[in-house]
Amino acid sequence: MRVRKEVVGGLFVIALIITLVVVFVGHNRNKNRDTLAGQIAALSPGNGPPETIEGLRTAIRAYEAKIEMQVKDTAQTGVYCKILAYRLQDRGLHSEALDALEKAIYYTPTDAALHYMVGASAGIMAKSALNFGGTRTNMDRDKYFALAEEGYLRAISLDERYVRPMYGLGVLYTFELGRPREAIPYLLRCLDISPDTDTLFVLARSYYMIEAYREAVAVYDRIIKFTKDTAKQNEAQTNRQMVMDLIYG
Repeated sequence: MRVRKEVVGGLFVIALIITLVVVFVGHNRNKNRDTLAGQIAALSPGNGPPETIEGLRTAIRAYEAKIEMQVKDTAQTGVYCKILAYRLQDRGLHSEALDALEKAIYYTPTDAALHYMVGASAGIMAKSALNFGGTRTNMDRDKYFALAEEGYLRAISLDERYVRPMYGLGVLYTFELGRPREAIPYLLRCLDISPDTDTLFVLARSYYMIEAYREAVAVYDRIIKFTKDTAKQNEAQTNRQMVMDLIYG
C-alpha cells in the first residue's frame, strides 16, 4: 500500500509540474502577444486607431501561424535571391546578377556580402559598356562605376573589417576612376587586416600614380620579402627598378 501511495503521489507531482509548465508557457505566449500588440498600437496616431490593443490581440491570436509562415517565406525569398545572384555571377551573367541582388537587398538590406557583390558585378558591367551602333554614351559606364563605388562603400559601412570591398574599391579608384589617392586608405586598412600580395601591388601602383616614388619602392620591397611566388617577386623587382630610375635618373 505504501508503494502504491508513493507511486500515486509521484504521478500527482509530475502532473502538477506539467500543468505549471503549460500554464507558464501559455502565460509567456499571451504576454508576448500583449507586448507585440502594445508595440503595434504605439506606432499608430494616438496609440489607438486604426486598431485598439484588444483588437490587435485578437488578430494576433487568429493570424499568428500565418504571420510566422509569411516571415519565414520572406526570409527564404531573400536567401533564394542571394543564391541566384551567386550562380549568375559564376556564369558571368552580371546584368542578371544585379537584378537578383537588387531583390536580395530589398529583403536583407544589411547583408554586407550583397553590397560587395553589387560592386563586383557593376564594375564588370562598367568595363563592358560599349557604344554599339552609337546608341550608348559614357553615361552607361559612369552609371555602373558609380553603382560599383556605392556597393563597395556600403559593404564597408556594414562591416568595417570586410577586406574584399576594400580591395575592390582600391582597384576601382586606382585603375578605373583615376583616383589613386582615395584608394590608399582603403588598401592600407585592407593590409592591416589581411596582408596580401595583390593588394600590395595595387598600393604600390597607387603610390606610383601620385608620384610618391619612395613609398612605392618600399611597398615593392615588402612584396619581395612577403611572397614566395617567384614570378611575383620578379615582377616586383622589375617595377622597383623602374621607380628607382625615376628617383635617381
